[in-house]
Parts: sequence; C-alpha cells; structure tokens
Amino acid sequence: MSDRRTMARRARDELRGEVLDVAEHLAVAGERPSMPELARRVGVSRQTLYSEFGGRDGLAAALVLRATDRFLDRIEAALDGESDLYAAWVAAADAALTEAGENPLITALLSGDAAVPSAFGTDSGPIIAAAAARAAGYLRRVRPGAGDEVVRLAAETAARLTVSHLVQPPGPTQRSATDIATVVLRLLGE
Repeated sequence: MSDRRTMARRARDELRGEVLDVAEHLAVAGERPSMPELARRVGVSRQTLYSEFGGRDGLAAALVLRATDRFLDRIEAALDGESDLYAAWVAAADAALTEAGENPLITALLSGDAAVPSAFGTDSGPIIAAAAARAAGYLRRVRPGAGDEVVRLAAETAARLTVSHLVQPPGPTQRSATDIATVVLRLLGE
C-alpha cells in the first residue's frame, strides 16, 4: 500500500474513532443528536458522516460493535491470562462484570436501558452471541477433546449467566464470578 493511502486510511480511522467517541458520550448522556448535529460537534461535513457510516443505523452498529469488541477483548485477555481453567473462568467473569460496571454504554446495552435501544436499535442478544462465540473458541483451544455440544452449552451458559448477573447482581462480583466458573467447569465435566 502506498504511503498516501496509508496516511489516508490512518486519517479516516482517527476520524471514525473521534465520531464514535462523541457518539458514545452523547448516548451515555441520553442525548440523540441528528447526524448533522453530530457532524457539527465533530467538525466534519454531514456527507462525510453519511459516507463513513451510511446513516444513523450504521453509526449505531459501528458504536455497538466497537463497545462489544472492547468488552470481549478484556474478557478474552482474562481467560488467556490464567493457565488453570477454573481460575481463567473466574478471571473472565470478574473482568466482564467489572467492565460492564465501569462502562456505562455496555451496561446500557446489556441491561436494555430504554435510552440506548431506542437510540441504537439493539439489545443484549448480539453481545451474548459474540461472547459465547469467543468463549467457545477459547474452550476449543484449551480443551480440544471436549465435544462440540458441551463446548457450545458451556460457552452460551457462561455468557447468559454473566449478563444475568450484570442485570440483577445477586451479590458481590467475586461471588458471581466463582459461581459462573463453577457452572462452566461442571458442564465440562471437571
């Protein structure tokens, strides 16, 4: 790739990140600016926003995808940071619960906060599916002999339990994390 295209791509990525940062801040604050208002706040033309995101739905999808990827990256790093499966799962559940508590957009997406789904047209379903897919990938790497159905069930159960604990915490985060890890290991027969 030429230097000119590399620089143009870098500038486009920076602009995209800035737009998503502003959109996230506004969403968390409960504001729903129009695309022209968002363009004004970022200092670009409306056409630039429409060219990059295609419209409000495209912007919402990009924002949700970015938040979900960051959320899942933190969970995956926690899983990979431990050699013991139980400790890895405790760390991952704890990371998920902590991240959601610290990130108001994730909290709103997972809990179905009325302002965010109306602004972004989403619910926790895509996040659960993405989390279950990453968890299944992790389990296949560390337990290659585990059957596909057991891996699917453990990964999906962990994702759904984690969201449940986020929406209605039954107690301290650490207890929730150990409960989720216990369920996952029992499903795996360990």
